[in-house]
Amino acid sequence: MSEVFEGYERQYCELSANLSKKLTSASLLDGEQKKQKISEVKTGVDNAEALIRKMDVEARGLQPNVKAVLLAKLREYKTDLNNVKNEIKRIASASLNQAARDDLLEAGMADTLTVSANQRDRLLVSTERLNKSSDRILESRKVMLETEDLGVSLLQDLHQQRQSLSHANNTLHGVDDNVSRSKRIINSMSRRMNRNKWIIGAVITVLVIVIIVILYFKLSK
Repeated sequence: MSEVFEGYERQYCELSANLSKKLTSASLLDGEQKKQKISEVKTGVDNAEALIRKMDVEARGLQPNVKAVLLAKLREYKTDLNNVKNEIKRIASASLNQAARDDLLEAGMADTLTVSANQRDRLLVSTERLNKSSDRILESRKVMLETEDLGVSLLQDLHQQRQSLSHANNTLHGVDDNVSRSKRIINSMSRRMNRNKWIIGAVITVLVIVIIVILYFKLSK
């Protein structure tokens, strides 16, 4: 595993633990203190997302088997961050509703509060719908990231297969060259053998003629 990735991961784990503590603390506070704590948590979430992006870039430069494990881990980190974001929205929404109720009570508008109960309910329903829409968008983004990871893996596999085919093609060309050289050597040897056969045949013929001539002269004497 990359030392750079491990460094980013340690920073992320420390930041994540700190975010959990701040989120728990924010749920127990009221007023400006809660707003300040929520703002700190949002800043921490932005920093955590930046670390995840850095880890993602670093992981994509590693070997495929290591990269697959690290990307799966990053998807878990992203899911944890989404949960933190949803909890921030819930706490902020509850804080806004409580603040609105307090303002109405302080202004002596208890009757208005009763009359607008239906509007508040509608607002809560709309807020819930917005939260669900946000969750769906986050889920779609997660699917897009997974699809992107799959596409990158497929491209790498295709590249490796292309390299394998190129290597096989080069090997076949080498085999063809060796076969061609072998054929040329065999043809050369065959031509030499043919020439040697003619030479040997000619020598034998000359020897036979010489022997016949010698025998002829001997018999004549």
